[in-house]
Amino acid sequence: MTRKTPVALTIAGSDSGAGAGIQADLKTFAALGVYGASALTAVTAQNTLGVRAVFNLPETIVAAQIEAIFEDFNVAAVKIGMLANREIVEVVAEAMRRFSPRFVVLDPVMMASSGDLLIAPAAVSAIKSQLFPALDCLTPNLAEAAALLGEALAGDEVAMARQGAALLELGPRAVLMKGGHLQSSEAVDILVTPRGTRRVAGTRIASRNLHGTGCTLSAAIAAQIVVGRELREAVAAAKAFVTGAIEAGRDLTLGFGPGPLLQHYLIA
Repeated sequence: MTRKTPVALTIAGSDSGAGAGIQADLKTFAALGVYGASALTAVTAQNTLGVRAVFNLPETIVAAQIEAIFEDFNVAAVKIGMLANREIVEVVAEAMRRFSPRFVVLDPVMMASSGDLLIAPAAVSAIKSQLFPALDCLTPNLAEAAALLGEALAGDEVAMARQGAALLELGPRAVLMKGGHLQSSEAVDILVTPRGTRRVAGTRIASRNLHGTGCTLSAAIAAQIVVGRELREAVAAAKAFVTGAIEAGRDLTLGFGPGPLLQHYLIA
């Protein structure tokens, strides 16, 4: 007797400290019962104190990894993270057009939690023109949304919703504006779709261990889609998962700087 397991693919950079990127995505997929495949776009040398070095893989290798996965696995969802240059953006966008996965979510990684820049300016315009139309969901934080639009940071939920609507006009089928950096008593995200906006609130947890939060949220959305949830349910479930992972990792001590959340808390 044979059985199949749901598969999600992460296309992202490697974090040697394992708090974000490919490592965070694979931990999240596993915690939520989804088999994770991966295609690396970059290798970073980093720890809790910051990024020391970045090596972007040749775009031919990125393309070959993605092709190998799609030719052998039944990929139900794709999470995309760090795309450091225009050439990598182009091969990823071409792969999405060629293989037409059922669900694609992009976490537009532009800067590490430490403040280190992780993307070339030319890649940003390529993401907007070539990759946005392939997205089922875009998950920018406030700084990323502002950079993508060339605007000031949203300062409240009304501005978040407005910027989400503006990003929606650029091609994604949904935009989840992440409000973790908003000055508010709750951790509020705003889901914007052609049907309107939906407020997704969670408990704001005081913790310095937040490295990989954005990666984990977008990977959790992909995993929830894989197991059969529709987008609004998937976003709510992913938000709850991340809140639990932050709580579980709040008192974790790894290294000397801000640490990661604990994605495997459900199976610990």
